[in-house]
Amino acid sequence: MSHVIVAEELGKTYQSGGRPLPVLEEVTLRVAPEERLAILGPSGSGKTTLLGLLAGLDTPSTGRVILAGQDLSRLSEDDRAAFRARNVGFVFQSFHLLPSLTALENVRVPLELLGDGSGRERRDRAARLLDRVGLGDRMEHYPLQLSGGEQQRVALARAFSTRPRILFADEPTGNLDQETGATVIDLLDELNREARTTLVMVTHDPALAERTPRVIRLSGGRLVADETTPSGGVQA
Repeated sequence: MSHVIVAEELGKTYQSGGRPLPVLEEVTLRVAPEERLAILGPSGSGKTTLLGLLAGLDTPSTGRVILAGQDLSRLSEDDRAAFRARNVGFVFQSFHLLPSLTALENVRVPLELLGDGSGRERRDRAARLLDRVGLGDRMEHYPLQLSGGEQQRVALARAFSTRPRILFADEPTGNLDQETGATVIDLLDELNREARTTLVMVTHDPALAERTPRVIRLSGGRLVADETTPSGGVQA
């Protein structure tokens, strides 16, 4: 089986007070195309560090990542950014919307950077996605005019705008109340299945992790379990 993500002996060490501080050690894993998995662990376990390395947002101290067939260690920082733009989508806990842009303009940003299609085609795709996440009547609103749940739905639309092969989500419900968070996760699941995108999600919430077919557990910077969940089912 080919894998869309391969991590080999990943490690990350920072310097703190002039001394090495290892935050991730010898993590090896493989993720199949269209697979959905959660990275679970307590605060400080290395979850977000691992996500950043898998996505090519950071470089490992040891080991390597092969993402969609590309060895990220062979790319310059600019080349990694260009590679991510065409292959990867992101959803963050803090939404990361541009406050000076409307919802529609925020969703259009990745499309404009890629430059695919005409301006009209890019606008129409952004509008369709916002309508798909239930914000068809909020397209011209700015982030500060939207609730937290609405902002995260804009972020979801933006993440899927470029039809990414892989979607990384870092605590996507961390800033939302339980009911709103459940709505966002339902929508993320629906969009992910429709687009047949590989999903890697970081969370500290076991109930949220159990919604994915596979759970990776970290503790102290090490992978301590790789499990299939009873409720996650089997990918079609």
